[in-house]
Amino acid sequence: MRAKTVADQLVRQLQDAGVQRIYGIVGDSLNPVVDAVRRSGGAEKGGIDWIHVRHEEAAAFAAAAEAQVTGKLAVCAGSCGPGNLHLINGLYDADRSGAPVLAIAAQIPSEQIGLGFFQETHPDRLFVECSRYAELIGSPAQAPRVTASAIAHATALSGVAVITLPGDIADRPAEGKAPSVPRTGAPAIVPAQADVQALADAVNAAGKVAIFAGEGVREAREELLTLADTIGAPIGHTLRGKEWIQYDNPFDVGMTGLLGYGAAHDGMHGADLLLLVGTDFPYNQFLPDGVRTAQIDWAAQRIGRRTNVDLAVHGDVASTLRALAPLIRRKDDRRFLDEMLEKHRTLMNKVVGAYTKPAKQRIPIHPEYAASILDDLAAEDAIFTTDTGMSNVWTARYLTPNGSRRFLSSALHGSMANALPHAIGAQVCAPGRQVVSVSGDGGLSMLLGELVTVAMYRLPVKIVVFNNSTLGMVKLEMLVDGLPDFGVDVAPVDYSAVASALGIFARRIEDPADIESGLRQAFDHDGPALVDLVTDPLALSLPPTITGGQVTGFALALSKMVMNGGVGEAVKMAKSNVRNVPRPSQFDPRG
Repeated sequence: MRAKTVADQLVRQLQDAGVQRIYGIVGDSLNPVVDAVRRSGGAEKGGIDWIHVRHEEAAAFAAAAEAQVTGKLAVCAGSCGPGNLHLINGLYDADRSGAPVLAIAAQIPSEQIGLGFFQETHPDRLFVECSRYAELIGSPAQAPRVTASAIAHATALSGVAVITLPGDIADRPAEGKAPSVPRTGAPAIVPAQADVQALADAVNAAGKVAIFAGEGVREAREELLTLADTIGAPIGHTLRGKEWIQYDNPFDVGMTGLLGYGAAHDGMHGADLLLLVGTDFPYNQFLPDGVRTAQIDWAAQRIGRRTNVDLAVHGDVASTLRALAPLIRRKDDRRFLDEMLEKHRTLMNKVVGAYTKPAKQRIPIHPEYAASILDDLAAEDAIFTTDTGMSNVWTARYLTPNGSRRFLSSALHGSMANALPHAIGAQVCAPGRQVVSVSGDGGLSMLLGELVTVAMYRLPVKIVVFNNSTLGMVKLEMLVDGLPDFGVDVAPVDYSAVASALGIFARRIEDPADIESGLRQAFDHDGPALVDLVTDPLALSLPPTITGGQVTGFALALSKMVMNGGVGEAVKMAKSNVRNVPRPSQFDPRG
């Protein structure tokens, strides 16, 4: 049946692309599209559902999560002016995460554009930096082709596409036939043979090789493990690479960076050759300067932009490693690998492990201990969504991937408040899986209204709040810089009471002895549940290798606290973080 209006035509094109729902908030200029969604009959009848969130930022985050969980196009929408402006933060996150998301930015009446009309903005300009495609639809005849192009850009380039659609044009009779956008499989990007041979020569010549892997190894896990076994290389990983390469990996030495743990840092800095495999790790200060480095990436523009690269290989990881395998000679000397694995075991047992066992009886709750119990109790195929900040530290270190679990975070954009809206999108598209939102109280409170969304749809999301009444990561940043923390602490809030008022099952836990039973009750509850863990606000986290400058910063900050009359606070902080105090041998002299 021929579409009656441009909005009907748009909805039909989205249906043909496999879209089942749109996240957003209704409003004036968007009403023709929303009404077309209503007339489509909903997903159960082959149409599209409308998922009503409380803030358009959450709509974009939810769409980003759905796209990452399913690998398919997801859609969000906002009305003109403030409505679609609210999308921008979530769209930045989606684009940087490589999530195929289409955003519908409704616009003021077309005849008023450029005249300073009520709520006038220019989404086709504003969204350029956070999208692969952003265009204004200026006529019904243009609409189906622009929509098709937007779908193609979002799916082919794994990012955001934005269409700006004035409400009056959306309501006009449809014109023209919508072009089909055939779905294709992901292409292989095979590297040049000369580059592969140069890489093989470098690997064969190096005595000690270390591998640092990112999200790009997702489809090349077995090939990378085979390479590590052949050349005796320890494998470190980024946060986004963790879920794809850490589990069942006999060569794993953990993660570096601000959230790091284990021997990844030492492995990279102690190698003769470092292989950066499928990673665009942004923190160049954690990468070695004097180590010969090779980088493999399907996106040539990313190679060498974080650190000096001696060998560049443009190709997807799987194709590159398959081409490399027959050219590599096996290394019988495993001393470097064994040394890094032993160091990793020591760090995990004496440092990371020590964070949890002695903390069983400590009040306030130590977040490391709570995270370790969460890891034990969560489902084998759980989808975890994590807020940026200290919550990300605890989940990175204590939640264990196994090949079935998924981990979503704002790893590249670094936004607060992503966990709950990510969880909404993940739960809506995967209703049969356990979805756990790991939120800090700062992130949860920023988009607190989405608890209403969870309650309204009775989404069985399990919300675990690490409630320390402070912005813990910012507190740490200040201390590292030698500044006493200021402006980071907030008044305590009982989030379990807030959730209960909305009809959500909730438990508030202050005693570590109650963590296991409280989490079990939440996980067993048939519906949404929130567990409010009151954790130690002074429990901070340092990277695995810290510099003398950082230690000096801590000492200076604590001295300032004492001089300002905060001796009790300084003592409490020292007691909470005594496990983090490094021995002299742990100092990095380059700091």
